[in-house]
Amino acid sequence: MSVKSGAQDRLDGIKDDLIALSRRIHDNPELGYEEEKASGWLADMLDGAGFKVERGICDLPTAFKATIGSGPLHIAVCAEYDALPSIGHACGHNVIAASSVGAALAAAAVADDVGLTISVIGTPAEEILKTGGKILLLDRGAFDGIHAAMMAHPAPWDVAMWPIVAASFFEVHYTGKAAHAAGFPDKGVNAADAITIAQTSIGLLRQHLRQSDRVHGIVTKGGDAFNIIPADTSADFAVRARTLDDLSDVYEKVMRCFEAGALATGATLEIVGGDKPFAHMEDDIDMAAFYQANAEVLGRKFPAPGGPSPATPVSTDMGNVSLVLPSIHPALGIDCLPAVNHQPEFADATITPAAEQAIYDGALSLAWTAIDMASTPAICDRLLAGRGGR
Repeated sequence: MSVKSGAQDRLDGIKDDLIALSRRIHDNPELGYEEEKASGWLADMLDGAGFKVERGICDLPTAFKATIGSGPLHIAVCAEYDALPSIGHACGHNVIAASSVGAALAAAAVADDVGLTISVIGTPAEEILKTGGKILLLDRGAFDGIHAAMMAHPAPWDVAMWPIVAASFFEVHYTGKAAHAAGFPDKGVNAADAITIAQTSIGLLRQHLRQSDRVHGIVTKGGDAFNIIPADTSADFAVRARTLDDLSDVYEKVMRCFEAGALATGATLEIVGGDKPFAHMEDDIDMAAFYQANAEVLGRKFPAPGGPSPATPVSTDMGNVSLVLPSIHPALGIDCLPAVNHQPEFADATITPAAEQAIYDGALSLAWTAIDMASTPAICDRLLAGRGGR
């Protein structure tokens, strides 16, 4: 029996458990840094399978690290499990959690045979965009000693290398001065005008942005009453660009728009966040090729080389991981169209039979990819030496 068959046999034996895990997480959505149930369920399952489990790592109560195997090549599988406000698992992190655990359990069955050490890193708060759990875990050493990292993210289609772009997320706060809007408007400083001026400036700026740049946001507080000059207004904004260097450029331009609002009205400006941007993704080409080949064996269909891709740019803190060690973050199709990520209908699609099959296919493709990396001397040597694959 080949080592890949051994991994598949292990996965076959736990498929129903993984589907049940995904559905349980789906039915109990938890926001970032509050994923007590989900992280506990994952950690318990891995602990029961013989993994050495460390809970609450890096001062993050819902993060964990579970490790098994004694091989020289140490591969991490990242598990996400936080939900979105109001719309639950509309990004499909329940599928990620189940497929990542499945990949680790399948690979663990043959880890010592091929020279692998496998870790599952439970990474909370991918949707908490101002921090990102993986960014904190990187800063605090969770990925130290690991040679490569991987995960697969549900989407409407299969793509080996998803175009992940850099992004900065921040809050905008203007402080003015309240006054009676009819009787004493001259005594007020209008913080709502400040944010209107900033948004208008951003609208004019768009002509001068690259096609790959994005600026978007919402006003979270516009005032307290129509007859009071607004003294406090707030907004949440995001700036995205193809790379971190491009992001720095457009971020400075957007900041000037917010400064214009303060200058024009006399309100004071405070920016909260933005100092820990999500990085662009640099996929390891060899790892991505292994993943695609393995997924195609299972019947997955990918865009033709050089042809158009359906994948649209998104952002994730897995990009930060990819700049530190070789990584992949493929899209895992769940046959959900016309529903797409961050729609309520997508949350419904993550517990369909197609999504259940995706859990299995994603887990096995990742497990086989880990086996391929350990079993291919040139790739294994490169990863052990700490060299990337671009």
